[in-house]
Amino acid sequence: MNVKIEKTKIFLAGDSTVANNPNSTYPQAGWGQMIGELLGESIEVHNYALNGRSTKSFIDEGWLMKIKNEISRGDYLFIQFGHNDEKKEDPTRYTEPFTSFKNNLKEYIGVAKNKEATPILITPVNRRNFDEHGKIINTHKNYYEAMIEVAKETQTYVIDLCKKSQILFENYGYEKSKELFMIFESGKYANYPDGSRDNTHFNYFGAKKIAALVAEDLTKLNL
Repeated sequence: MNVKIEKTKIFLAGDSTVANNPNSTYPQAGWGQMIGELLGESIEVHNYALNGRSTKSFIDEGWLMKIKNEISRGDYLFIQFGHNDEKKEDPTRYTEPFTSFKNNLKEYIGVAKNKEATPILITPVNRRNFDEHGKIINTHKNYYEAMIEVAKETQTYVIDLCKKSQILFENYGYEKSKELFMIFESGKYANYPDGSRDNTHFNYFGAKKIAALVAEDLTKLNL
């Protein structure tokens, strides 16, 4: 007799550093497409993260509403934004860190809590941006601080991926950290005949490393 195991669902809301990637962009990958294999068969990941989205555009395009219609009691909503909220030149995405960004995050949290699901804030993963001393420069500073404030104000779990990724990249160092990112010479991958010098997006290896950082904190939170 087959017994159907009821799976816990994790919904992901975020940007390209989280999103699933098609074969046409290989070897680019988001950590969200890797995390399922680290969490076991009782977990079902629904990755709604999309390239280029901010807290604002994700809501405006109806993606948070899609999650709202699917998420239910006992599920989880992981929320990682910041990269595209910073884009002042684009009014469809830009949010002010300590006002609209915080308000948007609270809307995501409210969607989860109203459905008796658990929201988890995830601070934006760092870019590969080193200073002359080999330390990572946090380009998300205000958005990072705003998210930490929201976590305290709403008593929401937070995974500090910004800080965890900083430690990871600094341990790798300036040169070796290139192995985590979309940085390679021309001719190596058919999708990128001219090569790539991308210090924001991860390759498969890097995405797995970032996913492991997230999974590590989930274990600490006893979730």
